[in-house]
Amino acid sequence: MTYLELSEDGGGAHKFYEAVVSGTRVTITYGRIGEAGQTKITDFATEDKARAAAAKKVNEKLRKGYAPAVRGVRQRRPVTRRTVTSTRSTALQAPVLWRFDSGASAFGVFVDKERCWVGNQRGDVFTLAPSGTVTGRFRLPDGVKCIVADDFWIYAGCDDGKVYDLSGKVPRAAYEIAADVDIYWLDIHDGILGVSDRAGRITTIDYEDEFQWARTGQGDFAWMVRCDEDAVYHGHSGGVSRFDASDGSPVWHTSAADQVLFGWQEDDAVYAATARRTVHRLAKADGRVEAVYRCDAPVYSCATSPGGGYVFAGDSHSSVYCFAASGERLWKLGTGCGSALSMQFLDDRLYIVTTDGSLACVDAGEAAIAAACQGRVPEAVDVKAAASLPVVEPSVVLETVTAGGAGEGVVVECVREGDRLRVRVSSPGYQAWNVQFPKDIREAGARYLVEGVRPAGRGGFYRTYGEIRRLV
Repeated sequence: MTYLELSEDGGGAHKFYEAVVSGTRVTITYGRIGEAGQTKITDFATEDKARAAAAKKVNEKLRKGYAPAVRGVRQRRPVTRRTVTSTRSTALQAPVLWRFDSGASAFGVFVDKERCWVGNQRGDVFTLAPSGTVTGRFRLPDGVKCIVADDFWIYAGCDDGKVYDLSGKVPRAAYEIAADVDIYWLDIHDGILGVSDRAGRITTIDYEDEFQWARTGQGDFAWMVRCDEDAVYHGHSGGVSRFDASDGSPVWHTSAADQVLFGWQEDDAVYAATARRTVHRLAKADGRVEAVYRCDAPVYSCATSPGGGYVFAGDSHSSVYCFAASGERLWKLGTGCGSALSMQFLDDRLYIVTTDGSLACVDAGEAAIAAACQGRVPEAVDVKAAASLPVVEPSVVLETVTAGGAGEGVVVECVREGDRLRVRVSSPGYQAWNVQFPKDIREAGARYLVEGVRPAGRGGFYRTYGEIRRLV
């Protein structure tokens, strides 16, 4: 058995690698220090071949900076579970059409016309149809901080310090956060990941999982990060700041909206939900306060209708609010299922995930709200997941196919450039761009068949989607 670790100063890598040879079997286990990691078992024809294969793997890691270590001396990265208080609302009940109990407090939500996603602190991610039928379930290694979308792709940021791509049939790790970053929130735009953390820092990572830049904010407990083409918006205890997306240079800072607990964005404005019972709308151009939306308790989440025509908020007393763009409060109603920790509005429906683990669909249409304000609401449907629903977990095991029997797909290959393993499309008709590709399954010289690649963003790179198979 050989056990190695790579732990870099200044918050870099914090990983282990273990190779065990037992007869003709080689067992490789790797991951973040202090965690169980992932295991890959390979059988060889002879003991000599098994020992040679293990030695090759170990030497590759030594060349990358790993060193012999003793398991248990270094500890795992810090993780903060968000502690929130939630009391029952005294407002009238909101018109909840359906609700689904995910099983644990939930922060992650994303909704489009095809699916609703919810991720909870146990690491469970469920997908539901807009009508409220459970359609899928993923189990990630640790609690889900948030779920974000970047065009076609869906990502879940977890307490294990990894960001998982959920766009394919099997979750695969797309990004790995530095070991000293205690993640609070994530956002992605054009493949650039923004991370806000407990210490009030903002860090960005590019589409190949390589560090870009980091800045220390003017506060701590940074619960807000939002990214667009030009900037990263960062909210924390001391206010909200804008940084240039390319190099992290500061553009503006305002302390008018401090004690930030959540953030949202539209094309021309960012919205900061605060512990001071407000949501502030800030102009992206200069940080100017354009409107203030006042609630009756600390605000845990906020969202808007397209263009910011309506502003929604969820407070610590299990109430949800709707405001006109000008700041006028239009209504306040109780969720009946805890305080909304995240929310999204789509097609006259307000989707919330809550402290009791619910994903709830609220009918925010005018007629339904008017009836609710008179005390008339529909009976909410309690959605259940089928006991036979398969659970899909992350994996680094790939099906292998021969080139002749590969079928349709795009061939990519892994090449070494200095100390980096890059992935390039080798099928004809594609430009020589990098490919966003899971690091855990990269091997120098290997070729892979993927169901497709798509150009993404303005950075000149492709993203894989669909099934990935190894060509032999």
